[in-house]
Amino acid sequence: KTKRIRKAVFDELVRMLQPDKKAFVPKKGQCNVFMFVGLQGSGKTTTVSKFAHYWAKKGWKTCMVCCDTFRAGALDQIKQNAIKLHIPYYGNPYEADPVKLAEEGVEQFRNEGYEIILVDTSGRHKQEVELFEEMEQVMEVAEPDEVIFVMDSTAGQGVFDQAAAFKESVPVGSVVVTKLDGNAKGGGALSAVAATNSPITFIGTGEHFDEFEHFDA
Repeated sequence: KTKRIRKAVFDELVRMLQPDKKAFVPKKGQCNVFMFVGLQGSGKTTTVSKFAHYWAKKGWKTCMVCCDTFRAGALDQIKQNAIKLHIPYYGNPYEADPVKLAEEGVEQFRNEGYEIILVDTSGRHKQEVELFEEMEQVMEVAEPDEVIFVMDSTAGQGVFDQAAAFKESVPVGSVVVTKLDGNAKGGGALSAVAATNSPITFIGTGEHFDEFEHFDA
């Protein structure tokens, strides 16, 4: 009986982690634009770099665009990671408008025939109305094929409202769960999936670029 209950719970969890919606699958030989959104401190920039590494290893022409003008060290972090990974990046320390950065960066890499174009955006909180409007403007000019919500696994149940707020502003298509190397429980992950009705596609399991796994419920 205990086994039956355990299996029923497990099956239900799997069902919750597999929403009806399928994640976007990039097409080789075409420009595929991914835009990363999430709360401050969720690990977006690290995730963008891991994502770049993942696709570059598979032989895709990959690049990164830094549109985070809010966090002081964001461009430096992208730059350092890009150098380590031998992946080109776009950023301008003298430009304070993230919408302009998105427009210029994505356009440049589209013209150069890059297949995977990754747009890193500022972390934001649902109470910050202006930042949410800015995120919508970045999306309009970047025209992403997929918007990815990056979620800190240690965030817990409170992430539901936040994920729902992002989903209301931009069409979140998939979720990446970060910081799963700690002792965190997965409640927040279930919340994010439920709030966005979007599948978890990758999980971050450590700080290194290789500690990033494709997720299949």
